Amino acid sequence: MITISPLYPLKFEPILKQKVWGGNKLNKIFKKIAKGNIGESWEISGVSENVSEITNGPFKGKTLNWLLENYTEKLVGEKVYKGFGNTFPLLFKFIDAREDLSVQVHPDDVLAKQRHNSFGKTEMWYILDVEKDGRLILGFNEGMGQQKYLKSLSEKRITEILNYEPVKKGDAFVLKPGTVHAIGAGILLAEIQQTSDITYRIYDWDRPDTNGQMRQLHNDLALEAIDFSPSKAKRSYSEEKNIPVPIGTTDFFTVNKLILSQNYVRDLEEILSFTVYMCLEGTAMIETDDFSEIIKKGETILIPAQLPEIKFITNSASFLEVYIP
Repeated sequence: MITISPLYPLKFEPILKQKVWGGNKLNKIFKKIAKGNIGESWEISGVSENVSEITNGPFKGKTLNWLLENYTEKLVGEKVYKGFGNTFPLLFKFIDAREDLSVQVHPDDVLAKQRHNSFGKTEMWYILDVEKDGRLILGFNEGMGQQKYLKSLSEKRITEILNYEPVKKGDAFVLKPGTVHAIGAGILLAEIQQTSDITYRIYDWDRPDTNGQMRQLHNDLALEAIDFSPSKAKRSYSEEKNIPVPIGTTDFFTVNKLILSQNYVRDLEEILSFTVYMCLEGTAMIETDDFSEIIKKGETILIPAQLPEIKFITNSASFLEVYIP
């Protein structure tokens, strides 16, 4: 095993994705510099062909996968490494929807393993910015079963049976696999999800993609994946300062909101995995015993499992804090 340097808080080069539905907020609000309609910024990714590259400290230029292979449980935690090996288990994104995204569904672990030898996709959304009348699609607006769903699909009335959920900044949603969903136009959000890029597209608003072609639909594949029970995705929480506030917990990740108005020491010893901070507002210096790194609004940083605590130096910053329970 290579041990050329101790581990430290790690920053990565965002992987920016042009999308037919993307906009300019990732550039305008979060300073992600790119041309075109950028729909997604993959902040930390171990997905094949989209592996994040480190941009700070002694490991600059190395990939997340290289680091995981060489530092194993020191990076992700013993339990996580035993469960996932050299696969980084979570994917972190910022998403800007200038237009509605396709209506889609993701398989669970069992179906994804069976069909694709992949993980399923449990995900969480945190709303960062929303224009007037912004909404999500989450499940159905009436009692639904397979036959009623197929009838609406065949009659091209799918949009009439979907549940449209108005949203505001700060809303949080946990989406189980099987939830029919879409991000609506005018929404900027943070997404935390299992490492999976499997999506079954049900409806795409009859629009062409960036190459002028109609995107493929996956209605046959989607049918077995859909959970027809009512969606219970929305999470409620009360905001408090200078203490982690739970806003979403699943079997795959825990998400807290951390609003800081002063310097703060975060004890990480009881967290048996890596910890990731997505900066929502403000700026902070993150310090360890022998390293410091600035994190700004729209940036993401990974704290290796080996580090027992970090100190935030700030008078105003807020974060999503993510780790594996």
